[in-house]
Amino acid sequence: MDLLSGEFVVFAGILLAAGALTGILAGVFGVGGGALMVPVLFEVFGFLGVADAVRMPLAVGTSLAIIIPTSIRSYLGHRARGAVDVALLRAWAVPIVLGVLAGAALARYAPPEVFQGVFVVVAGLNAAKLLSGTSALNIAEDLPRGAGLRAYGGVIGFLSALMGIGGGQIANIIMTLHGRSILQAVATSAGIGVLISVPGAIGYVLAGLGRSGLPPDAIGYVSTLGAALFIPTTVLTANLGVRLAHFLSRRALEIAFGAFLALVTLRFLYAIFLG
Repeated sequence: MDLLSGEFVVFAGILLAAGALTGILAGVFGVGGGALMVPVLFEVFGFLGVADAVRMPLAVGTSLAIIIPTSIRSYLGHRARGAVDVALLRAWAVPIVLGVLAGAALARYAPPEVFQGVFVVVAGLNAAKLLSGTSALNIAEDLPRGAGLRAYGGVIGFLSALMGIGGGQIANIIMTLHGRSILQAVATSAGIGVLISVPGAIGYVLAGLGRSGLPPDAIGYVSTLGAALFIPTTVLTANLGVRLAHFLSRRALEIAFGAFLALVTLRFLYAIFLG
C-alpha cells in the first residue's frame, strides 16, 4: 500500500485510535490489550493482502511486540502506587517465560478454537463472579504455594502466547478467584505483561523467519509498520488508565472489569462459532 494514499491514512487512523484504547485498557485493567489488537491487526493485514496462512501468527506476534512498552508503562505506574505484588511476580517469572516460549513454539500447530474455548469458560466464570459481587465462586482464600503456584505461571504464559495477549486477563482471573483484590490483581498483571510480551515477541520473530507471504516490513511474525502505528498512542494513554484504576472504587472496578471480560468472552465465542 502506498504510504501517501488515502487508504493508508484511513487504516493508520484506525490503528492509532485502537492504540489509544489499548493503552487505557492496559492501565485500568492491567491487560496488554491483545484481545483488541489481534482482531484489528488481522483485518488490516487481510486488507493489505497478507497471505491467509500467515495473517493470524503475524497479528499475534505484532500484538505481543506492541504490548512491551504498554505493559512497562502500566507496570511502572502501578508499582509507584505500591499496588504490585512483587513477590508473586518473582515466583511466577520463570514459569511464565517457559510457558510463553512453549506457546510460541506450538502456536503454528495448535487449533486456536481450543485455547479460545478455555478462555471463554474461565473468563465467563470470572465475569459472572465480578458482576455479581459474590465471593461464592472463589476457588480458595489465597493462591497456592510451591508447585501449584508455579503451574499457574506456566499456564498464564502458555495460553497468553497462543492468544497474543499480555496475560492480564488470565492472571486477573486466577488471582481474583483466589481471594486477591481486583486492584492488586490489575496492578500485578501489568508486570506479568512485561514477562510475557518480551519473550513472546522474540519467539514469534524467530518462528516467522524465512516464512513466505509476509509483508516486506515484517521481521518474522512481527510487523514493524503495525507496531510503529500502535505503540505511540498506547504509551501515551496507559498512564491515564492507571490513574483511572486508582480513582474508581473497588466495586466500580469489579463491574468494569467484569463487563470487559464478558465482552471479550463474546468476541471469542463469535470467533469460535461464526468467525
